[in-house]
Amino acid sequence: MGLTAKIRTRDGWAVSHAVVTVTDMTGTQVLRAEADAEGAVRDTTELAPGAYTVIVTAVGYAPAASSAIVTASGRAEVGAVTLARQGGTELPPPGPWTIDPAHSSVAAVAQHLGISSVHGRFTEFGGTIEIAPDDIAKSRVEAVIKAGSIDTGNGMRDTHLRSGDFLDIENHPEITYRSTGLTQAGSDRWTVHGELALHGVVREVDLDLAYLGTGADPWGGTRAAFRATAELHREDFAMNYNQVLQAGIAAIGTTLKVQLDIQAVQGDSLPTG
Repeated sequence: MGLTAKIRTRDGWAVSHAVVTVTDMTGTQVLRAEADAEGAVRDTTELAPGAYTVIVTAVGYAPAASSAIVTASGRAEVGAVTLARQGGTELPPPGPWTIDPAHSSVAAVAQHLGISSVHGRFTEFGGTIEIAPDDIAKSRVEAVIKAGSIDTGNGMRDTHLRSGDFLDIENHPEITYRSTGLTQAGSDRWTVHGELALHGVVREVDLDLAYLGTGADPWGGTRAAFRATAELHREDFAMNYNQVLQAGIAAIGTTLKVQLDIQAVQGDSLPTG
């Protein structure tokens, strides 16, 4: 019996300081509970059957409200509640922003042997974002990734990935992305249209972008956070190498799922010190 809930940010992190308040249909508060360090709420207060309003609040986040029906068991399972940063749907201030590699990641996942996944990341990259002042759709992003910085946690595999069979870093040391347009897909979601230059081939690639909000950082600056995903096919970029096992299964899948977790600092340079 009682109330259970999980409070998360939009990118999946627990909100440990969230407070859940439950009111009945007359507006009377019947329960108040705080989330634990894992963002979980477990309260054993028995609730009478009926309809209730559940309000979740946390400092720095916009409140979230939902309805809950308590059955004869006296249990209210709210499930996962997602909180957006306060002002999270407000767009970043216009002007230049600089990607902070120390607080960002460029990762990719490929299928391995048809049964599991190989996770890799690039450790050296940088880029700039220009937020247009009048029409957000005219904003631009440019990024450069050092191809040789690929890291999958296996030295032999990384050496192979840097070779002519895959990235061919001797001839193509950089991977670049330049946006060509922006289409809104929701209050905080966008499709970034752009051109990806990889392995000497330039292809149009769209990024599914989620804007996670803007806030002050401990160093006196302002940061904006984004998460972007895309799906690439190796053959589109002339990387056709594959080892096929006896069962006809490719050792490494041809599809790459890319995820970018980006923090950008307001201004045309990163803070020093």
